[in-house]
Amino acid sequence: MNNSNVIPIYPHFKLNGNHLNTDELYSVAYSFIKEGEEYEELIGNFLLDWLNESYSTIKLRTSGTTGAPKPIFIAKTKMKASALATQKRFKLPSKTKALLCIPANYVAGRMMLVRALVLGWEIDTIQPKTKALEKIDKNYDFCALTPHQLSNSLNHLHRVKKIIVGGAPVNNSLLKKLKSVSAKIYETYGMTETVTHVAARRINSMKSTSDKPFKALSGVHFSVNKNNCLIINAPKIIEDPIQTRDVVDLVDENQFFWKGRLDNVINSGGVKINPESLEKEIQNQITHNFFLTGVKDQDLGDKLVMLVEEDGNKKPQKDEIMHQLKQLDFSKIKIPKEIIVVSKFVKTRTGKIDRKATLKKYLNQ
Repeated sequence: MNNSNVIPIYPHFKLNGNHLNTDELYSVAYSFIKEGEEYEELIGNFLLDWLNESYSTIKLRTSGTTGAPKPIFIAKTKMKASALATQKRFKLPSKTKALLCIPANYVAGRMMLVRALVLGWEIDTIQPKTKALEKIDKNYDFCALTPHQLSNSLNHLHRVKKIIVGGAPVNNSLLKKLKSVSAKIYETYGMTETVTHVAARRINSMKSTSDKPFKALSGVHFSVNKNNCLIINAPKIIEDPIQTRDVVDLVDENQFFWKGRLDNVINSGGVKINPESLEKEIQNQITHNFFLTGVKDQDLGDKLVMLVEEDGNKKPQKDEIMHQLKQLDFSKIKIPKEIIVVSKFVKTRTGKIDRKATLKKYLNQ
């Protein structure tokens, strides 16, 4: 037996109301795989990998934040270190009542299980759905949601004391709806390579969220390269610093404001535009799903355009949208030169808009 590959289960750990030792957890995992629903099979497969004494690492697949998506192997000890950092940041002791309502085939769901195992949480598992909290019949201390789940669970967020949300930025429209929610809600920043979040910011306090930077978890420090792309230093969780392609305004080594992806920066007539930042400025004005991007232009190099997704209930009207945009106090360079209505945005496997694939599908860009 290779004890270095075994991370002990904390004595207070519970799964779906049951105290389980290692042998009992093996049995439950096998039962999930053989007889459970699809989401339970994913949980069972991960638990068997975690408990396997032959494995010192867990195989994960990156989301593409630092490059093309690829499989990577993360040491179990690093995953435990991440769990401990989360515990310290959000004050989540043993016997924390947690809910797993996101899939266990991605790092965010797997880390909910790891936290429960190594911190001694009492975790319940339910089928991941858009309306994640609609049918729960008890209160919880902690859970993780996607922005889409968060926006579809507004009437039930009071059932959880602390909620983390990640995977995609939270838009201004949703932020406004969260102001009166009693739960403490935190937007997180991280990726598979950093074993989920390395920074977080509270997004539903009474203070203006636009002025709040992301703050590093314990043991994490930040710097930037010449393009102002974030470099993550987290020696307890990652072996070497990670160079991201996220453009930020660095406050200090512990705080930053996220501006957008370097890959998405538009150079229009020599002026660099971060489309994600501009989207936040105008999204309250536009009721349809949209994103901003650059397309090739003979004069400008790239011209700023807006792609709008068709809505079956209310078809987007280009003239109306352009009129709304021109009401904003923007410089001319920030007003899209063209509005393009498309039938449906292409999405990534994690539900984010795939800008490049959408452009390629509709515009051959």
